[in-house]
Amino acid sequence: MADNRRARHEYEITDTLECGISLVGSEVKSLRAGKMSLDEAYGRVNGDEVWLIGCDIPEYVKANQLNHIPKRPRKLLMHRREINRFAGLASEKGLTLVPLKMYFKNGRVKLLMGIGRGRKLHDKRQKLKADTAKREIDVGIRARSSGRRDE
Repeated sequence: MADNRRARHEYEITDTLECGISLVGSEVKSLRAGKMSLDEAYGRVNGDEVWLIGCDIPEYVKANQLNHIPKRPRKLLMHRREINRFAGLASEKGLTLVPLKMYFKNGRVKLLMGIGRGRKLHDKRQKLKADTAKREIDVGIRARSSGRRDE
């Protein structure tokens, strides 16, 4: 449904966890239509609960009066020990709960949350260089194994 590609560029993801999300009917219908954005979303631990803040699920056009608020906070469904572990990691200095991906699994909406440390500008540049070099190596290996020569 939605992939937060920018999160992997902005943050160094150290750990991930798949969790459920509490939604209303018009939100699910809007998600099935493929409309949503995770760009500005983040996770927040509030006591014994984890909330997804800033996730934009636009209103479902056909829902009329029973529609939802597009950017409302949504509760994430996790086990108590997962919340405690994630809350402990998220409370460390510089770590953030970042939503990476939202998808359907067996008819239910799932969210892949990650714990990430923000990257500095020079770290982003180094990552781009490493990714480009890896891609060039992969292309060269593929060309060599297929018998072609790219010159």
